Amino acid sequence: MVKYLLKRIARSLLTLIIIITIVFVLVRQMPIEGYFDNFDKLTDAQIETKLDAMGLNDPMPKQIINFYKNLLKGDLGVSNKIQRNVPVVDILLPKLPVSIKLGSASLVLSLLLGIPLGILMTKYKGKFFDKFGTVFIVFIQAAPAAVYYLFIQHYGTNLFGIPMIYSEDVSIFWWLLPVFSMSLGNIAYYGMWLRRYMVDELNKDYVRLARAKGLSEGKIMFKHVFKNAFVPMVQYIPTSFLNTVIGSIYVESLYSINGMGGLLVKSVQQSDNNLVQAIVLLYATVGIIGLLLGDLLMVFIDPRITLSEKGGDR
Repeated sequence: MVKYLLKRIARSLLTLIIIITIVFVLVRQMPIEGYFDNFDKLTDAQIETKLDAMGLNDPMPKQIINFYKNLLKGDLGVSNKIQRNVPVVDILLPKLPVSIKLGSASLVLSLLLGIPLGILMTKYKGKFFDKFGTVFIVFIQAAPAAVYYLFIQHYGTNLFGIPMIYSEDVSIFWWLLPVFSMSLGNIAYYGMWLRRYMVDELNKDYVRLARAKGLSEGKIMFKHVFKNAFVPMVQYIPTSFLNTVIGSIYVESLYSINGMGGLLVKSVQQSDNNLVQAIVLLYATVGIIGLLLGDLLMVFIDPRITLSEKGGDR
């Protein structure tokens, strides 16, 4: 297990380095206006002087080496547009708690609704709950998210009087619409895959044996089928949690939430290159950590899985 963990961490670090390097090179291909707050007012000499000071005129390999040296010190550069000359780290840190609160709430709601949905669809296969769940899942998977996000915002504000613009300082009810919107994708995911895994488990020999021994359907469903079906799903939970923590780009922008998702949109719109680079770095890191934690969580939930054995590495 230790050998596997070290191998996965090394592979994850290598993947992260590759992604960061590619993003760094791509950002350097963007117009240089993104590094200046008042580009139109500067002379060519002033522009060249600042580019030299920032190291942007250096050969690309040297720029990459300097970037990693600064990264190891926790220096991601300064913002040139969103908050002029303010360190990127100082901009990101205050926004993380907002996204963490919303992301955590949306994940809890997803588990509370998605898991019962999958169980009911399995238990009443071919009946009302199964058909209702299928329609819901197909709609969420097929329709553009922007469509039902706008639908929820419009009717939520008109029918229930919930303010359209989010504010965490006034009322907890202001959380309802953005949290519910952010949770819909995971609700559909949990419901769809839990139903699939549970249906597969119901067709296995140990279920037939349990029925032959006279065990009730409820005990078979929850003590055996659900427990085994939940194991392959559990690897998705860390990734979904971390992705919601760093924020939903569209939802946070839609409700004017001062979190990570809305910041990415704003930094791209204003071509704040250093800030864009830092946020993409954060997203990549979160995604890779989520995959690693998912594998480890599977082992913790089901000790029968031994990732260090041949064929266990994936």
